[in-house]
Amino acid sequence: MIKVTRFNGKIFYVNCDLIEFLESTPDTVITTTTGKKIVVSESVEEVIHRIIQFKGKIYCYKEQEFEKAQSPESAAES
Repeated sequence: MIKVTRFNGKIFYVNCDLIEFLESTPDTVITTTTGKKIVVSESVEEVIHRIIQFKGKIYCYKEQEFEKAQSPESAAES
């Protein structure tokens, strides 16, 4: 989930796996796979940056968990 801001200042979170389109019209419009359109104050570039950061954290965590499971210490505990 990524944090975004509506024009009224309300902060909320969007499931970035459901984002289908990002448009700059000039306001940033997020269109989800369900067809919902959300106008946010962040730029398209900022939304993309937040998606990359979020996905990077997930993949880093998964890689660390995999490496931990494959370590000799983990095998000795089994």
